Amino acid sequence: MDISLKVEYLKVVKQLNLKETQDLLIVSIQRQEMYHQKEGTAVKTYVVSTSLKPPSCKEDSLGTPWGLHVVSEVIGEGQPIGMVYKARIPQGERFWDCDKSTQEQNLITSRILRLSGLQEGINLGKSVDTFERFVYLHGTNHEERLGKPSSSGCIQVSNEDAIDLSTQISAGTHLYISLN
Repeated sequence: MDISLKVEYLKVVKQLNLKETQDLLIVSIQRQEMYHQKEGTAVKTYVVSTSLKPPSCKEDSLGTPWGLHVVSEVIGEGQPIGMVYKARIPQGERFWDCDKSTQEQNLITSRILRLSGLQEGINLGKSVDTFERFVYLHGTNHEERLGKPSSSGCIQVSNEDAIDLSTQISAGTHLYISLN
């Protein structure tokens, strides 16, 4: 991970008078990667997909919001890999069992890490609220698109990575999204 991304994160944490969390996820929109650190030590780098549209914090933009977020909820424990979710509820069907037109959509699969913005006026509050926009980190049925922008604003990872992250990351963990 480029140290400048951690410096960006630390600057925002200081501005908000917060403490670093034991685990930390940093997303680089430019690189389409996410870095997991635990107590300042690199754990893993994940290939991600962020929004197909330009990054944006505004509601209805379908852009990935930037800045400091917190994982507010981890959803899907015990569900099988590939499970499809609608409104954060497992649908009882894995994506490969869905009809062809459903499979063509960008589905939310396997696990969901729901995000809440922490920066008032940037990703928290009226018309820019990440939580109210339903922006998640989640598995995707289009793993072949990972590594390039293709989502509707969420951060997508492979299904295995979504499950892996759900076992390591708990509510309260910081997730910082950098434009760099």
